[in-house]
Amino acid sequence: MQIRVARLEDGPELARIDHAAWSWLSDVVPQPAEDAEFFGERCPPEEFRVAEAAGVLLGYVRQAPPTPLASNQHVRQIRGLAVSPDARGRGVGQALVEAACAAARAEGARRITLRVLAHNTPARRLYGRCGFQVDGVSPEEFRINGAYVDDVWMSRRLTTD
Repeated sequence: MQIRVARLEDGPELARIDHAAWSWLSDVVPQPAEDAEFFGERCPPEEFRVAEAAGVLLGYVRQAPPTPLASNQHVRQIRGLAVSPDARGRGVGQALVEAACAAARAEGARRITLRVLAHNTPARRLYGRCGFQVDGVSPEEFRINGAYVDDVWMSRRLTTD
C-alpha cells in the first residue's frame, strides 16, 4: 500500500468509496450519490491523501487549515476520512491518519484537530491509537435518526516544543 496526494482523476473512485463507506455512525449529512462530484473549488485534490494498492484506491483522508484566518494557520484539521468497506481491518485508516499528520507537520503545523461523533467508537479508537486526545465535547450537537449525538473534539500535537 502506498499513500499519495490525490489527483483530479481520482474523483469518481473517491466518490464511490465515499458512497460505500457512508453511515449515520460517522456522518451528519445524507448519503452522497455514488456519482457525486467529489472535488470542487473549496475541496481541491491537494487537500487529500489517498491509499492505493495495486492501482486500486482503498480510501482517503482530507487535511486542511481549519479556517482561512492567518491567526490559526499553525493548525490543521482532518476534515474527512473514508476507507472502502473491502479494505477495512488492514491498517488503511491508521496509515491515512498518520499521512495526514505527516503532511500537516511538513506544512509547519503544530497541531492537528478533528471532530468525531461520540457514538462512532471505531473511529474514536483509531484516533486514540494515532495519538489524538479528547479536547472537549459539544453535548447533543446533532440529532440523528431521532437521537441526540455528542460531537467530540480531538487533537494531536505535532511538535515537541
